Amino acid sequence: MLFRSVVPSPKNSLSPHQVLGLTNVFLENAFKSSDHDIALVLCHHAEAALTQMKGITKVKSSTAPKHRALHEGIAKAYYDLGRLLDGQGHRDEAQVFFKKSEKWG
Repeated sequence: MLFRSVVPSPKNSLSPHQVLGLTNVFLENAFKSSDHDIALVLCHHAEAALTQMKGITKVKSSTAPKHRALHEGIAKAYYDLGRLLDGQGHRDEAQVFFKKSEKWG
């Protein structure tokens, strides 16, 4: 059986700010979830979105205010992802995201 989506996808790719917003939605819902497995799936989606951001925002040293705010948002998202994983008992994985947060922040 083939699955066809009824919901249309966006006509354009999401902007870096939109991807960051989507990442934050995943993280907020992961924090709210009482189901360990659902939280991990949301963490996985957040990580995938952040990985997509890496390709979009190659200029990490930019001092332009809009880039600085984006980089700070990415750093916070990595930190939050680390906190979530640490709280789920995945300390080694959390440390990876804490280090990435430091690089971006």
